Amino acid sequence: MFASAVGTTLEWYDFFIFAACSVLVFDKQFFAASDPFLATLLALGTFAVGFIARPLGGIVFGVVGDRIGRKRLLVASLIAMGAGTFVIGLLPTYASIGVAAPMLLVALRIVQGVAVGGEATGAILIVAETMPAAQRAFWTSFTMLAGPAANVIAASAIGTVQLIYGNDAFVAWAWRIPFFLSGLLVLLGFWTRRQVEESSAFLQLAARPDKVAHAPLREAFTHHFREMAQTFCVKAAENTLLYLFSTFLLLMATKFLGFSRGQALNALLWGSALEVFVILLAAQLSDKVGRRPIILVGLVSSIASGFGLFTLAPGSSYVQLQVGVALCLASHGVILGAMGAYLSELFPTSVRYTGLSTSYQLASVLGGSIAPIVGTVLLEKTGANLSVAFYAAAIACPALIWVYLAPETRAREFSSDKAGPHLDRYPQAITEQPTSQTQERVPN
Repeated sequence: MFASAVGTTLEWYDFFIFAACSVLVFDKQFFAASDPFLATLLALGTFAVGFIARPLGGIVFGVVGDRIGRKRLLVASLIAMGAGTFVIGLLPTYASIGVAAPMLLVALRIVQGVAVGGEATGAILIVAETMPAAQRAFWTSFTMLAGPAANVIAASAIGTVQLIYGNDAFVAWAWRIPFFLSGLLVLLGFWTRRQVEESSAFLQLAARPDKVAHAPLREAFTHHFREMAQTFCVKAAENTLLYLFSTFLLLMATKFLGFSRGQALNALLWGSALEVFVILLAAQLSDKVGRRPIILVGLVSSIASGFGLFTLAPGSSYVQLQVGVALCLASHGVILGAMGAYLSELFPTSVRYTGLSTSYQLASVLGGSIAPIVGTVLLEKTGANLSVAFYAAAIACPALIWVYLAPETRAREFSSDKAGPHLDRYPQAITEQPTSQTQERVPN
């Protein structure tokens, strides 16, 4: 759990400092557009490229991970993300090398996207497939809280650099410092992940080579398309809400509401810190009452709190901004508390990595990649951020319907004894204590 959570936090730290700098820096340093609005869209477009690359990473890492295991791929994704992020800090700007600067930025963003495409779900699964089923949501929640924790670290790093060097120096050159820090942090993540053993559920499956899926992607689409569609809708809603409440928030707060960069980052930092605790609480409740009610509460409260945040007008106080961000991120945390266990329980072990990663990352393209861009365009064209609240609600509604109509998954065991196209489709209920079978599959 610790190795997965630490490694995922470091990867999302890399992802979020890029997201923040897309709004605060890259439009000025990498895009020579006379229109500030166009420069902002170009910078956000570079941010979106990482999401477009994520399905590729999800498919490649998923297929290979279902064939050879989870551990080695998690180490590889961490190295790729760390190297790509560190090199971004070294890039010359448009003023130095012209159009080659944004081209190199896009290339490195693709490296980030491929790395996260395999990381996000692999880290969830190696925990979900090892820990006792009765506490699966609680243990996987430590991986899910990596996103908010990374937001806290990224906002703290950027805020500290701004405080020390000032806004002008930050935009000019000091923005590189948070990127360089990732190189040191990746060494910690690499060391912890090298100590991890392979997940027990995969080891049990690998002991029966005839049960390992030889074409996991085809099998996932053929036998588990409904589960993939359900994952897609839930993840698209969660990811849209996340990037509206974080990346787009920074743009809205600084360029529409009139807050300083420091105030916007502080609101995001404290809201993300609150979300970490909400995720743990929601996960524990999910293990007791089920996944569906927790996710439904999170979706409904996210829609409601989104309308509260996106009705703020220029002249609003910082307290109003902080309360709005805190409520939004806390509501998003309710979703995350149950989501890791819920989505991993939809698939059998033989295609779990492939089915989850593919649909998870395709949803990220529809959700996180375009959410800040759509929010920016809506704000520019309508002049009212209320339109963004309606956009968030529209993306969340399909997930609400899917989760409401779908069966509960809390009692599902990860057993490869029934390996095949419909593995775990009709699982037996579990007790509060791990079964002897669960105990035996843990390596000595």
